[in-house]
Amino acid sequence: MEQRTLGKTARSVSTVGLGTWQLGADWGDVDPKDATAILHAAVDAGINFFDTADVYGDGRSEQTIGAFLADNPGLDITVATKMGRRGEQQPENYTLANFRQWIDRSRTNLRVDTLDLVQLHCPPSSVYSDAEVYDALDTLVSEGAIRNYGVSVERTDEAMAALKHGNIATIQIILNAFRLKPLDEVLPAAKAADVGIIARVPLASGLLSGKYSKDTTFAENDHRNYNRTGSAFDVGETFSGVDFSTGLTAVKEFEGLVPDGVTTAQAAIAWIIAQDGVTSVIPGARTVEQARANAAAADTGALGAELNKGVSKIYDRHFREAIHPRW
Repeated sequence: MEQRTLGKTARSVSTVGLGTWQLGADWGDVDPKDATAILHAAVDAGINFFDTADVYGDGRSEQTIGAFLADNPGLDITVATKMGRRGEQQPENYTLANFRQWIDRSRTNLRVDTLDLVQLHCPPSSVYSDAEVYDALDTLVSEGAIRNYGVSVERTDEAMAALKHGNIATIQIILNAFRLKPLDEVLPAAKAADVGIIARVPLASGLLSGKYSKDTTFAENDHRNYNRTGSAFDVGETFSGVDFSTGLTAVKEFEGLVPDGVTTAQAAIAWIIAQDGVTSVIPGARTVEQARANAAAADTGALGAELNKGVSKIYDRHFREAIHPRW
Protein backbone atom coordinates (compact mmCIF):
# COMPACT_ATOMS: atom_id res chain seq x y z
CA MET A 1 0.00 0.00 0.00
CA GLU A 2 1.15 3.54 -0.71
CA GLN A 3 2.60 5.31 2.30
CA ARG A 4 2.79 9.02 3.03
CA THR A 5 4.73 11.01 5.61
CA LEU A 6 2.51 11.83 8.57
CA GLY A 7 3.17 15.54 8.95
CA LYS A 8 5.96 16.50 11.32
CA THR A 9 6.15 13.00 12.81
CA ALA A 10 8.44 11.95 9.91
CA ARG A 11 6.75 8.54 10.10
CA SER A 12 5.47 6.83 6.97
CA VAL A 13 1.92 5.57 7.27
CA SER A 14 -0.45 3.75 4.93
CA THR A 15 -2.94 5.87 3.01
CA VAL A 16 -5.66 3.74 4.56
CA GLY A 17 -5.36 3.32 8.29
CA LEU A 18 -7.68 1.66 10.78
CA GLY A 19 -9.97 3.62 13.06
CA THR A 20 -10.64 1.58 16.19
CA TRP A 21 -13.63 3.28 17.77
CA GLN A 22 -15.54 0.14 16.80
CA LEU A 23 -13.19 -1.97 18.90
CA GLY A 24 -14.41 -0.16 22.01
CA ALA A 25 -18.07 -0.39 22.83
CA ASP A 26 -19.87 2.46 21.09
CA TRP A 27 -20.98 0.53 18.02
CA GLY A 28 -22.61 -2.39 19.79
CA ASP A 29 -20.75 -5.31 21.31
CA VAL A 30 -17.44 -6.47 19.84
CA ASP A 31 -15.98 -9.84 20.80
CA PRO A 32 -12.31 -9.53 21.89
CA LYS A 33 -11.27 -12.34 19.53
CA ASP A 34 -13.01 -10.58 16.65
CA ALA A 35 -11.25 -7.31 17.54
CA THR A 36 -7.86 -8.99 17.42
CA ALA A 37 -8.72 -10.69 14.14
CA ILE A 38 -9.60 -7.29 12.66
CA LEU A 39 -6.18 -5.91 13.64
CA HIS A 40 -4.48 -8.92 12.03
CA ALA A 41 -6.51 -8.54 8.84
CA ALA A 42 -5.68 -4.84 8.62
CA VAL A 43 -1.95 -5.45 8.97
CA ASP A 44 -2.05 -8.31 6.47
CA ALA A 45 -3.70 -5.93 4.00
CA GLY A 46 -0.89 -3.39 4.29
CA ILE A 47 -2.20 -1.07 7.01
CA ASN A 48 0.43 0.21 9.45
CA PHE A 49 -1.50 3.04 11.12
CA PHE A 50 -4.01 2.58 13.95
CA ASP A 51 -6.06 5.40 15.45
CA THR A 52 -7.63 5.01 18.88
CA ALA A 53 -8.58 7.03 21.98
CA ASP A 54 -8.49 6.58 25.72
CA VAL A 55 -12.29 6.71 25.93
CA TYR A 56 -13.08 4.13 23.26
CA GLY A 57 -14.69 1.48 25.40
CA ASP A 58 -13.12 3.18 28.46
CA GLY A 59 -9.68 2.04 27.27
CA ARG A 60 -10.76 -1.25 25.74
CA SER A 61 -9.63 -0.23 22.25
CA GLU A 62 -6.18 0.85 23.47
CA GLN A 63 -5.81 -2.34 25.49
CA THR A 64 -6.68 -4.50 22.50
CA ILE A 65 -4.07 -2.74 20.38
CA GLY A 66 -1.49 -2.95 23.17
CA ALA A 67 -1.97 -6.69 23.53
CA PHE A 68 -1.81 -7.15 19.77
CA LEU A 69 1.46 -5.24 19.47
CA ALA A 70 2.94 -7.10 22.44
CA ASP A 71 2.13 -10.40 20.73
CA ASN A 72 3.61 -9.17 17.43
CA PRO A 73 6.76 -7.27 18.41
CA GLY A 74 8.24 -7.24 14.91
CA LEU A 75 5.50 -5.06 13.42
CA ASP A 76 6.22 -1.44 12.57
CA ILE A 77 2.88 0.13 13.46
CA THR A 78 2.24 3.80 14.21
CA VAL A 79 -0.45 4.24 16.85
CA ALA A 80 -2.24 7.54 17.32
CA THR A 81 -4.35 7.92 20.42
CA LYS A 82 -6.41 10.78 21.78
CA MET A 83 -6.93 12.35 25.19
CA GLY A 84 -9.07 14.95 26.89
CA ARG A 85 -12.52 13.44 27.18
CA ARG A 86 -12.10 11.48 30.38
CA GLY A 87 -13.08 14.46 32.49
CA GLU A 88 -15.56 17.29 32.26
CA GLN A 89 -15.17 19.26 29.03
CA GLN A 90 -13.99 22.53 30.54
CA PRO A 91 -11.00 24.54 29.22
CA GLU A 92 -9.45 24.77 32.68
CA ASN A 93 -9.11 20.98 32.79
CA TYR A 94 -6.58 20.91 29.94
CA THR A 95 -3.52 21.14 32.19
CA LEU A 96 -0.13 19.46 32.33
CA ALA A 97 -1.15 17.56 35.46
CA ASN A 98 -4.23 16.09 33.78
CA PHE A 99 -2.29 15.40 30.61
CA ARG A 100 0.23 13.36 32.60
CA GLN A 101 -2.54 11.34 34.19
CA TRP A 102 -4.32 10.64 30.91
CA ILE A 103 -1.12 9.85 29.03
CA ASP A 104 0.16 7.51 31.74
CA ARG A 105 -3.08 5.55 31.47
CA SER A 106 -2.73 5.30 27.68
CA ARG A 107 0.90 4.21 27.97
CA THR A 108 -0.21 1.44 30.30
CA ASN A 109 -3.05 0.40 28.01
CA LEU A 110 -0.83 0.40 24.91
CA ARG A 111 2.12 -1.16 26.80
CA VAL A 112 4.64 1.44 25.63
CA ASP A 113 6.90 3.96 27.33
CA THR A 114 6.44 6.62 24.66
CA LEU A 115 3.26 7.26 22.70
CA ASP A 116 3.78 7.79 18.96
CA LEU A 117 1.14 10.48 18.56
CA VAL A 118 -1.29 12.01 21.04
CA GLN A 119 -4.17 14.16 19.81
CA LEU A 120 -6.37 16.50 21.80
CA HIS A 121 -9.76 14.84 21.50
CA CYS A 122 -12.18 17.53 20.30
CA PRO A 123 -11.84 19.81 23.35
CA PRO A 124 -13.75 23.09 23.84
CA SER A 125 -12.91 25.48 21.02
CA SER A 126 -10.92 27.90 23.18
CA VAL A 127 -8.39 25.16 23.99
CA TYR A 128 -7.04 25.23 20.43
CA SER A 129 -5.83 28.80 20.97
CA ASP A 130 -4.40 28.35 24.47
CA ALA A 131 -0.60 28.70 24.39
CA GLU A 132 -0.27 27.02 27.80
CA VAL A 133 -1.86 23.86 26.41
CA TYR A 134 0.81 23.61 23.72
CA ASP A 135 3.53 24.40 26.26
CA ALA A 136 2.32 21.44 28.31
CA LEU A 137 2.38 19.19 25.25
CA ASP A 138 5.91 20.38 24.41
CA THR A 139 6.94 19.47 27.97
CA LEU A 140 5.64 15.94 27.52
CA VAL A 141 7.61 15.61 24.29
CA SER A 142 10.79 16.82 25.99
CA GLU A 143 10.24 14.31 28.79
CA GLY A 144 9.83 11.42 26.35
CA ALA A 145 6.23 10.57 27.28
CA ILE A 146 5.05 11.36 23.75
CA ARG A 147 6.88 11.71 20.44
CA ASN A 148 4.45 14.01 18.68
CA TYR A 149 1.11 15.67 19.22
CA GLY A 150 -1.81 16.83 17.14
CA VAL A 151 -5.46 17.75 17.41
CA SER A 152 -8.78 16.19 16.51
CA VAL A 153 -11.36 18.81 15.61
CA GLU A 154 -15.06 19.16 14.92
CA ARG A 155 -14.88 22.43 12.96
CA THR A 156 -12.61 24.00 10.40
CA ASP A 157 -12.04 27.15 12.48
CA GLU A 158 -10.66 24.95 15.27
CA ALA A 159 -8.21 23.41 12.81
CA MET A 160 -7.09 26.83 11.62
CA ALA A 161 -6.54 27.97 15.21
CA ALA A 162 -4.39 24.92 15.96
CA LEU A 163 -2.30 25.50 12.83
CA LYS A 164 -0.98 28.71 14.36
CA HIS A 165 1.09 26.65 16.79
CA GLY A 166 4.29 25.49 15.14
CA ASN A 167 4.79 22.10 16.77
CA ILE A 168 1.42 20.65 15.75
CA ALA A 169 2.19 17.49 13.78
CA THR A 170 -1.28 16.42 12.64
CA ILE A 171 -4.91 17.42 12.38
CA GLN A 172 -7.66 14.85 12.45
CA ILE A 173 -10.86 16.10 10.85
CA ILE A 174 -14.16 14.76 9.51
CA LEU A 175 -13.83 14.56 5.73
CA ASN A 176 -15.95 12.59 3.32
CA ALA A 177 -18.11 13.00 0.24
CA PHE A 178 -20.82 14.60 2.38
CA ARG A 179 -18.44 16.86 4.33
CA LEU A 180 -16.37 18.99 1.95
CA LYS A 181 -15.70 22.16 3.91
CA PRO A 182 -12.14 21.13 4.99
CA LEU A 183 -11.08 21.13 1.32
CA ASP A 184 -11.38 24.88 1.01
CA GLU A 185 -9.00 26.14 3.67
CA VAL A 186 -7.80 23.51 6.11
CA LEU A 187 -6.11 21.07 3.72
CA PRO A 188 -4.12 23.74 1.81
CA ALA A 189 -3.03 25.43 5.05
CA ALA A 190 -2.01 22.13 6.64
CA LYS A 191 -0.01 21.13 3.60
CA ALA A 192 1.83 24.46 3.62
CA ALA A 193 2.65 23.99 7.31
CA ASP A 194 3.82 20.37 6.90
CA VAL A 195 0.96 19.15 9.07
CA GLY A 196 -0.51 15.73 8.35
CA ILE A 197 -4.24 15.33 7.71
CA ILE A 198 -6.00 12.29 9.16
CA ALA A 199 -9.45 11.97 7.60
CA ARG A 200 -11.99 10.49 9.99
CA VAL A 201 -15.61 9.38 9.58
CA PRO A 202 -14.84 8.70 5.90
CA LEU A 203 -18.00 6.66 5.36
CA ALA A 204 -20.29 8.99 7.33
CA SER A 205 -20.79 6.31 10.00
CA GLY A 206 -21.51 3.71 7.34
CA LEU A 207 -23.91 5.72 5.20
CA LEU A 208 -21.41 5.72 2.34
CA SER A 209 -21.10 1.96 2.51
CA GLY A 210 -24.31 1.87 0.49
CA LYS A 211 -25.66 -0.88 2.74
CA TYR A 212 -28.30 1.06 4.68
CA SER A 213 -31.95 1.65 3.92
CA LYS A 214 -34.85 3.41 5.63
CA ASP A 215 -35.54 0.09 7.37
CA THR A 216 -32.05 -0.30 8.83
CA THR A 217 -31.99 -0.41 12.62
CA PHE A 218 -29.08 -0.08 15.02
CA ALA A 219 -28.50 -1.53 18.47
CA GLU A 220 -29.57 0.49 21.49
CA ASN A 221 -25.92 1.00 22.50
CA ASP A 222 -24.85 2.04 18.97
CA HIS A 223 -24.23 5.79 18.61
CA ARG A 224 -25.97 5.68 15.21
CA ASN A 225 -29.11 5.06 17.23
CA TYR A 226 -28.71 7.28 20.30
CA ASN A 227 -26.71 10.24 18.95
CA ARG A 228 -28.46 11.20 15.72
CA THR A 229 -29.39 14.60 17.14
CA GLY A 230 -26.13 15.10 19.05
CA SER A 231 -27.66 14.37 22.44
CA ALA A 232 -24.60 12.42 23.66
CA PHE A 233 -21.74 14.17 21.80
CA ASP A 234 -21.21 16.29 18.71
CA VAL A 235 -23.70 15.34 16.02
CA GLY A 236 -20.97 15.49 13.38
CA GLU A 237 -19.60 12.22 14.75
CA THR A 238 -22.80 10.40 13.73
CA PHE A 239 -23.53 10.26 9.99
CA SER A 240 -21.30 13.39 9.72
CA GLY A 241 -24.22 15.41 11.05
CA VAL A 242 -26.27 14.50 7.98
CA ASP A 243 -29.96 13.72 8.41
CA PHE A 244 -30.27 9.95 7.91
CA SER A 245 -33.04 10.07 5.30
CA THR A 246 -31.30 12.85 3.34
CA GLY A 247 -28.09 10.85 3.51
CA LEU A 248 -29.80 7.79 2.02
CA THR A 249 -31.00 9.89 -0.90
CA ALA A 250 -27.52 11.29 -1.47
CA VAL A 251 -25.94 7.83 -1.28
CA LYS A 252 -28.15 6.62 -4.12
CA GLU A 253 -26.82 9.47 -6.24
CA PHE A 254 -23.24 8.72 -5.18
CA GLU A 255 -23.67 5.07 -6.17
CA GLY A 256 -24.39 6.21 -9.70
CA LEU A 257 -20.86 7.66 -9.88
CA VAL A 258 -19.07 4.48 -8.78
CA PRO A 259 -17.27 2.58 -11.55
CA ASP A 260 -17.71 -1.15 -12.08
CA GLY A 261 -15.59 -3.40 -9.90
CA VAL A 262 -15.42 -0.92 -7.01
CA THR A 263 -17.75 -0.93 -4.02
CA THR A 264 -19.48 2.21 -2.83
CA ALA A 265 -17.36 2.26 0.33
CA GLN A 266 -14.13 1.80 -1.61
CA ALA A 267 -15.03 4.65 -3.95
CA ALA A 268 -15.77 6.91 -0.96
CA ILE A 269 -12.40 6.09 0.62
CA ALA A 270 -10.49 6.38 -2.65
CA TRP A 271 -12.03 9.79 -3.26
CA ILE A 272 -10.64 11.03 0.06
CA ILE A 273 -7.18 9.57 -0.60
CA ALA A 274 -7.08 11.51 -3.87
CA GLN A 275 -7.63 14.88 -2.16
CA ASP A 276 -4.48 16.98 -2.08
CA GLY A 277 -3.07 17.18 1.45
CA VAL A 278 -4.66 14.04 2.90
CA THR A 279 -2.17 11.73 4.60
CA SER A 280 -4.31 8.83 5.76
CA VAL A 281 -7.98 7.86 5.89
CA ILE A 282 -9.10 5.91 8.95
CA PRO A 283 -12.28 3.91 8.31
CA GLY A 284 -13.35 1.61 11.10
CA ALA A 285 -14.24 -2.05 10.77
CA ARG A 286 -16.42 -4.41 12.75
CA THR A 287 -15.46 -7.50 10.76
CA VAL A 288 -12.37 -8.93 9.11
CA GLU A 289 -14.08 -8.60 5.74
CA GLN A 290 -14.68 -4.89 6.27
CA ALA A 291 -11.05 -4.33 7.23
CA ARG A 292 -9.83 -6.06 4.08
CA ALA A 293 -12.31 -4.28 1.81
CA ASN A 294 -11.43 -0.87 3.24
CA ALA A 295 -7.73 -1.49 2.73
CA ALA A 296 -8.38 -2.53 -0.87
CA ALA A 297 -9.70 0.97 -1.56
CA ALA A 298 -6.08 2.10 -1.69
CA ASP A 299 -5.59 -0.03 -4.81
CA THR A 300 -8.37 1.57 -6.83
CA GLY A 301 -6.34 4.66 -7.70
CA ALA A 302 -7.92 7.97 -8.67
CA LEU A 303 -11.45 7.45 -9.93
CA GLY A 304 -11.52 10.39 -12.31
CA ALA A 305 -12.73 13.94 -12.63
CA GLU A 306 -16.35 12.90 -13.14
CA LEU A 307 -16.55 11.41 -9.66
CA ASN A 308 -15.07 14.60 -8.20
CA LYS A 309 -17.61 16.75 -10.05
CA GLY A 310 -20.43 14.45 -9.03
CA VAL A 311 -19.49 14.61 -5.36
CA SER A 312 -19.52 18.42 -5.47
CA LYS A 313 -22.94 18.46 -7.13
CA ILE A 314 -24.40 16.08 -4.54
CA TYR A 315 -22.95 18.19 -1.73
CA ASP A 316 -24.29 21.43 -3.18
CA ARG A 317 -27.71 19.94 -3.79
CA HIS A 318 -28.27 18.33 -0.40
CA PHE A 319 -25.85 19.67 2.21
CA ARG A 320 -24.10 22.93 1.40
CA GLU A 321 -26.59 25.43 2.76
CA ALA A 322 -28.81 23.30 4.97
CA ILE A 323 -26.19 21.38 6.93
CA HIS A 324 -22.58 22.23 6.12
CA PRO A 325 -22.23 25.76 4.72
CA ARG A 326 -19.06 25.58 2.70
CA TRP A 327 -18.58 29.30 2.05
